[in-house]
Amino acid sequence: MFHGFTKKFLQDSIERSAENGMDRRRFLRAAGLTGAGVAGLGVLGSGVASASEGGLLDGILGSGSSGSESAVSDAAVLNFALNLEYLEAEFYLRAVTGNGLADSQIDGRGDLGRVTGGYKVKFETKLGRQYAEEIAQDERAHVDFLRGALGDAKVARPAIDLQDAFTAAAMAAGVIGPGETFDPFKDETSFLLGAFIFEDVGVTAYKGAAPLVENKTFLEAAAGILAVEAYHAGLVRTLLLQGGAADVVGQISDARDSLDGPSDLDQGIVDRNGNANIVPADENSIAFSRTPGQVLNIAYLNPDSVTSGGFFPAGVNGEVNTSDANG
Repeated sequence: MFHGFTKKFLQDSIERSAENGMDRRRFLRAAGLTGAGVAGLGVLGSGVASASEGGLLDGILGSGSSGSESAVSDAAVLNFALNLEYLEAEFYLRAVTGNGLADSQIDGRGDLGRVTGGYKVKFETKLGRQYAEEIAQDERAHVDFLRGALGDAKVARPAIDLQDAFTAAAMAAGVIGPGETFDPFKDETSFLLGAFIFEDVGVTAYKGAAPLVENKTFLEAAAGILAVEAYHAGLVRTLLLQGGAADVVGQISDARDSLDGPSDLDQGIVDRNGNANIVPADENSIAFSRTPGQVLNIAYLNPDSVTSGGFFPAGVNGEVNTSDANG
C-alpha cells in the first residue's frame, strides 16, 4: 500500500520535515522520556542511525537534517504504532486463515513473544468473510510498511494474548459474568465485537500520534494508515449496528472510557436518542485523540500506570511502553 515511499523519495522530501517543539515535549512527557530518559535516548540514537541501513528511516537518520533525539523520537512513535499493528494483524490473520504473521515479519529489537489464542472463524456470511479478509491484508501490509520504514530499528512482535485478554475485557464491560468466557473467534458476531475493541482505538491512536511525527513524509504515511483504520472502524460499527449489537457495543465503549481517563469521549454505535452513530466525533465532526499512554491503558486493560497486561502480557517493545495513571 505504501511501497511508493522509497528511500530516495524520503531523502528528496526531507527538507519538508517540520519541527514542533511543544508537541515534542508533550510526547516525551507522555512517554516518560524526560530528563535522564532523554539523555538515554541520545545514546540510543547513534546506534539506531547506524543500524537502520536498508530501512526507509535510514534516509532521515543519515541525512543530518535532524538531531539524534528528533530522529529517535520519530522511530519511537513508529515503533509504538508497529506494536499495535502486530496486535491487529495477528487478530485478523488468525481469524481468516488460522495462522498469523510469518517468522520473517516478527523479528526485531526487544523480546520476541508468542501469540496465545486465535483460530479461523466460521463466518456465517460471504460478505462478512470478505470484509475480514480485506482488513487482514491491510493490517499485514501496515506491519510490513512500518517494519520497512524502521529498518533495523524496528521492534520485534511482543507477546500477544488473544484469549484471556478478551475475556477480561468482556468481563470489565459487563458483557459476561464471573466464570464465563468471551471468544471472539467462535462466530461472526463475536469476531466483530473483538474487532470493535481494536479499530476505534487504532483510529484515536494514530490521530493522537500525528502531532508527534516530525518528518512530513512519515506523517503523510501515518495519515494514510489512519484513514484505512477509520474505514475499518466505520465498517465494523455499521455491521454491528445492522446486527443489533448496540447495547453490547455501548458497554464496551463505556469500559474503554473507564480505562483511559475521566473524559467521556468514547462513543457507541447509537446516540442518546437511539439513532445511528457510525462516526464517533465531536460537535465539529472531528474525531478525538488518545495519547500513547491512554491507548496502552486500554491495551493493558488497566487504568493505572503499568508496563504490561491485557493484550500485551509482557508489555510492548520500544521506548513508549507505559500507560497513563488515571486512578
